[in-house]
Amino acid sequence: MPKSLPMIDMSAPVCCAPVAAGPMSDDDALHVALRLKALADPARVKIMSYLFSSAAGEENSSDLATALGLTESTVSHHLSQLRRAGLVSSERRGMNVFHRPHRDAVVALCAVLDPTCCT
Repeated sequence: MPKSLPMIDMSAPVCCAPVAAGPMSDDDALHVALRLKALADPARVKIMSYLFSSAAGEENSSDLATALGLTESTVSHHLSQLRRAGLVSSERRGMNVFHRPHRDAVVALCAVLDPTCCT
């Protein structure tokens, strides 16, 4: 059985020195790794891609499931992982839940990996 990573608060964008700046602390490396782990699934990458390309800037769970050819329960599972990593925010409106990418968190993660990628 693989060792599970500890639970930490990932609601704020990752904030630490870039990977290329030198050795990272264990804590900073864990924060980066947990966010990358959340993206290490093709369905989650597709969800993020779809959310970023949405003309409305947000999508509801049902529309995401239909567009991606996944069940709503599968989409819900993946969205919970992305929310836990701080990469997606969700808001319930009536019977629907709308999801949008947390752009600042994605930009911060990119900047940690490569400080010249977002300039």
